[in-house]
Amino acid sequence: MRTIQLHDKDTIERVLRRNTYLHLYAIGDLDDFCWPQTTWHALEDDGKIAEIALLYSGSPLPVLLGLSDKPERMRELIRRIRHLLPVSLYAHFSDGVTEALDNRYAAHPHGPHMKMGLTRPTLLEAIEAGDVVRFTADDLSELARFYDESCPGNWFESRMLETGHYYGIRRDGRIVSAAGVHVYAPRYRVAALGNVVTHPACRGQGLATRVCARLCTELLSTVMHIGLNVHAGNAAALACYTRLGFEQIAGYHEQALEHL
Repeated sequence: MRTIQLHDKDTIERVLRRNTYLHLYAIGDLDDFCWPQTTWHALEDDGKIAEIALLYSGSPLPVLLGLSDKPERMRELIRRIRHLLPVSLYAHFSDGVTEALDNRYAAHPHGPHMKMGLTRPTLLEAIEAGDVVRFTADDLSELARFYDESCPGNWFESRMLETGHYYGIRRDGRIVSAAGVHVYAPRYRVAALGNVVTHPACRGQGLATRVCARLCTELLSTVMHIGLNVHAGNAAALACYTRLGFEQIAGYHEQALEHL
């Protein structure tokens, strides 16, 4: 076995498509906007690509995706490239992959997470979403305030509003629930929901379910695979996404890492 860097999008996509939902975020990063910020490390075995790990440097803290159906192979890949990693990063790792760092990093766990994929989209048809509206660039300031008030420390990226796939519900002229995308790559037919938030005073009323139903329905006109990441302990969110037709694909762990 040996490690190599990959630079051909078609080759990378072909490997990632072995499990589209598991690697949906990485597939989205093949998009031209994200591509310059990516480094693709691969484990090659007998001339074939066995695993791919993505280091994305387009965020303030670089993100390393080390996800696999066979964690022992991903662990070997991360072990072989650990000397190339930045001193600070945020990692998404399958179970057991962190061991490859051999205590060279201090880990600050953000808990177990779950990848989900929309595998039963027909369930969306039963959800009434008539009060859901589409947000535009004109709503940017209001939407940013809503996220700051309702979910401090959120990952709202204003650029994603330009995709046209942000939706929400207003009451008395104020946003009370909203949802958008973290990934939208129509060329690769993938999208990932993100920033699904309801105002604390309005939770438990099914607002997020209605907003996400409208969002998913609209996304399905341009993509084939819709996924998301959710904290494994968020029972309310898991129930909401299950009602929408999502199923659990794989567990993984998120953590901030600092080189010792």
